[in-house]
Amino acid sequence: MKSIKFKLLSATIALIFVATAAVSQEGMGGPHGGGGLLGHEFGFFADYLDLTDAQRTQMKQTLAAEKPTLKPLIQQEVQYHQQMLQLIQSSSFDETKAQAIATQESQTHIQLEVQKARIHSELYQQLTADQKTKLAQFLAKHEQRMQQHLQQNSPAQ
Repeated sequence: MKSIKFKLLSATIALIFVATAAVSQEGMGGPHGGGGLLGHEFGFFADYLDLTDAQRTQMKQTLAAEKPTLKPLIQQEVQYHQQMLQLIQSSSFDETKAQAIATQESQTHIQLEVQKARIHSELYQQLTADQKTKLAQFLAKHEQRMQQHLQQNSPAQ
């Protein structure tokens, strides 16, 4: 069970890179400003997985079709982030207001994550079996490096 969850999470992470990069190429910024990921991440995964021109086009079309669904959610997250910054910078901190903003932002974030998971699933289905295997191997190596990094940087017990 743990292995299946790991594989799904890993595939989602990689597809986030591809999807975010492709969406950012269309000019939609992420919740932390700027244009999201630059196009080189999409290019990296497209090249690494040896996507065909048809796959690249299909993925970009999928993302373009989903952009109207994602954009308002991302904009809402940006607004909540700005509201929280204003609260932090105000002369008096209102914990009740902070809780309300955090609750609203978390609900929006849940909606955004569900939408992204659905889109990533669609993108994943556009890969061939060989590309899925190659992606899984890449993600397993990435996860291994992340675990090593976490172990090396964990505080002493």
